[in-house]
Amino acid sequence: MTTLQNAPRPDLSPAASAPGDEWWRHAVIYQVYPRSFADSDGDGVGDLPGITHRLPALASLGVDAVWLSPFFTSPQRDAGYDVADYCDVDPVFGTLDDFDTMLATAHGLGIKVVVDVVPNHTSSDHVWFAEALAAPEGSEARGRYMFREGRGEHGELPPNNWESIFGGPAWTRVTRPDGTPGQWYLHLFDSSQPDLDWENPWVREQFLDVLRFWLDRGVDGFRIDVAHGMIKAPGLPDFTPPADASSMGGVDAATMTEAEIVAATPPFWAQEGGHEIFRSWHALLAQYDGDRALCGEAWVEPITRLANYVRPDELHQTFNFSYLSTAWSAPDLRGVIDASIGAFASVGAPSTWVLSNHDVIRHASRLALTADSPQGAGIGPRSPGLPDEELGLRRARAATAVMLALPGSAYVYQGEELGLPEAIHLPDDARQDPTWFRTDGERYGRDGCRVPLPWEAGAPSFGFGPSDASWLPQPADWDRFARDRQADDPSSTLSLYRALLAARRAHSLGTGTLTWLDGYGDDVLAFRTGDVTVVANLGDGVVPLPAGELLAASGPLADGGVPTDTTVWIA
Repeated sequence: MTTLQNAPRPDLSPAASAPGDEWWRHAVIYQVYPRSFADSDGDGVGDLPGITHRLPALASLGVDAVWLSPFFTSPQRDAGYDVADYCDVDPVFGTLDDFDTMLATAHGLGIKVVVDVVPNHTSSDHVWFAEALAAPEGSEARGRYMFREGRGEHGELPPNNWESIFGGPAWTRVTRPDGTPGQWYLHLFDSSQPDLDWENPWVREQFLDVLRFWLDRGVDGFRIDVAHGMIKAPGLPDFTPPADASSMGGVDAATMTEAEIVAATPPFWAQEGGHEIFRSWHALLAQYDGDRALCGEAWVEPITRLANYVRPDELHQTFNFSYLSTAWSAPDLRGVIDASIGAFASVGAPSTWVLSNHDVIRHASRLALTADSPQGAGIGPRSPGLPDEELGLRRARAATAVMLALPGSAYVYQGEELGLPEAIHLPDDARQDPTWFRTDGERYGRDGCRVPLPWEAGAPSFGFGPSDASWLPQPADWDRFARDRQADDPSSTLSLYRALLAARRAHSLGTGTLTWLDGYGDDVLAFRTGDVTVVANLGDGVVPLPAGELLAASGPLADGGVPTDTTVWIA
């Protein structure tokens, strides 16, 4: 198998690209979850110096950019997605000087840096919220958040029936200084994460300043958390979700018409007013050189409606969660690939592709589940339909080989290049996701995909840090996934990712055009991107191997052909 590990890297200098050739249109972006990536000081929590130390490993892997989940000042009640200061680094992760060093090191290695911004809500520890609580009802400070009067004779009922994404009510009542009950505030997530009121011009100006702060330091773009939730419907009407709704997307697009999807969309998701915000952010980034980019976390269905978020004057990218959530089925995958390419191309934007992130079950486990697991619910020892690990990894490798051959930009979540499965058997008393607590253990939440990475077999915390400390316990058998153990094994998942990323770059697959190939069965994905032919066998039996040079195979070949749950690249 040709690995192409020494293929030349693209020019990622800060000079602006020609229109249509911007780096983000074809980049492979690696998500770093800072708490779990690398710990430099042995306290059990990953940090910015740890990231800096391990950046050469990402350069060797062959990624074009890193996206860092939040490292801002935070009480860490939701692992940093509860921000108390958007313009400083939480001491658990380091300092602003550490950030600058990390950024300079990444740029020196030819790696772009995208940071996470969390605009839908702040931490309840943020000074803005403290000022709002101290201010009288109807004040300017209260107007920064979604404070409302309660219903009922004495305001004892929440303003509406909305439920938190993490479980339980989406409203919390505050107490006035005199001890009497006061207004309610909205929190679509935990009660420690009050929602900002994005109809307020003051809020919009504050966030433009936040973006400027990081742009001036040299970041290459922003990933926007809950981009589809910043604007709520006028009047905040009651909403009862359909029985098959997911927590973030709200609807099951596979069984509904577009009109039904729009009607079933919660009044706190995908409101049209959000587009105005993103146009102002786009205009701000356009004032900076180097093709700075915005990528939205927008759970919006159908894809044709999602494409509105990446019109030429709005976001540059948005995550393709329709692709992530598609079943391991050749017809279903072909359908979502066609729909994605068509919808995004219609507005001049690249398709994006993603299989795992910090909020979903790792695809090395998810693709072998035999029971439904709603987004964000997670899996644990008592979950039905737990995956077969060998089957899950085989499908995950094959799925990745499909994804990285598709034109556009791809996202890789830390650890998937090691073949990490979901950590299913975490002790109950070790879990930290708010979902676990707000549902009284009914939902396991997202801890299973966030366990710190194994870098070195036999080392304390498998090389995650210099001590045995680990903020979530690592499975005892994760030696077998350690990066150093896989580095020189040509059959390892790490070697597969290196080969795929090198071949993707050498053959310019990110900027290619996809053409489907005839003559294969319904259970086979067969297409050509540029001069590379891709065949993925999702059915039974063996599919004949096309003629040409074998660039990569996700697993062993059989009888001169492609066995089930295997993908090959042929030049």
